[in-house]
Amino acid sequence: MEKINLTSSSFNNGELIPSKYTCDGKNISPSLSWDKPADSIKRFAIIVEDPDSPGGTFVHWVVYNIPSNIKNLPDDITPIKNIPDEVLLGTNSFGHIGYGGPCPPSGTHRYIFRIYGLSNVVHLEAGAEKGELMRAMQKHIIAEGELMGKYSRQK
Repeated sequence: MEKINLTSSSFNNGELIPSKYTCDGKNISPSLSWDKPADSIKRFAIIVEDPDSPGGTFVHWVVYNIPSNIKNLPDDITPIKNIPDEVLLGTNSFGHIGYGGPCPPSGTHRYIFRIYGLSNVVHLEAGAEKGELMRAMQKHIIAEGELMGKYSRQK
């Protein structure tokens, strides 16, 4: 499996996510950038999760069908703002389509931003949940990468 180098100008791997991108701030999605390690990649997908959530893994963002010529997403992607053509947003664990920022009930949680390089287009409508996306792209993942940020609530 090829490795995708996923970075953000908003925070470095393993560091704290600025409150601007959380429920304590503007609650907007951070900028992300990546490389394309294989010509056979046709689309990218991104899933952001909190594995430290007390109720089990909590999904904060589902983005898919990112064309292979796109190598970054700017701050503040919403269903109607800053979203490139063809890119679809899924439903997060808050029950909303789009990004829902870190908002841990207590302690410091990890937020894993995972990117998948796919050999095919994902045939799902906008609003798909993580499980639906994972099933749809299961046999088409040819590259992966991740970025981890941490956050604890501001008191």
